[in-house]
Amino acid sequence: MISEGDTVTDFSLPGTAGEEINEYELSEYTDSGAVILVLYPFDFSPVCTTELCEFRDANWLSFTENVDVFGISHDACYAHKRFIQEYDLPFPLLSDTRGRLTDRLGLSYDEWEHHEGVPKRALVTIDDTNTVRYTWVTESAYESPSLDELHETVKVIVN
Repeated sequence: MISEGDTVTDFSLPGTAGEEINEYELSEYTDSGAVILVLYPFDFSPVCTTELCEFRDANWLSFTENVDVFGISHDACYAHKRFIQEYDLPFPLLSDTRGRLTDRLGLSYDEWEHHEGVPKRALVTIDDTNTVRYTWVTESAYESPSLDELHETVKVIVN
């Protein structure tokens, strides 16, 4: 499983910010700052919806330059489009439909609610050198992270 201090090799996933479907490459964003990956099991599930809306409402993220947030699940970009539009999410959602990235990071459940290989609920913050600076992972998909620790890490990275 990925942990603080590890290096994340570049990856590319299809995603959407709500309109068009594009390819998102990690290095495009870490070249100019930090990236927060928000891994979650499914669009529209109650806990996932609450968690992503908490990111939407986190004012400190809106005012932090050079920090990009990306949600990642197995859902297709078409579901992501609808999810973004319904909840007015201001960040892209990426599709890891085959689980290649979440498997590589060691962040997949063997099985959750009769679905195999869905992403664990996790946060991974990567700095401009592709080094992991913060991780939060739970075995319980019903548990949500506190954004306070994440906020403290981001303040250190951007200062």
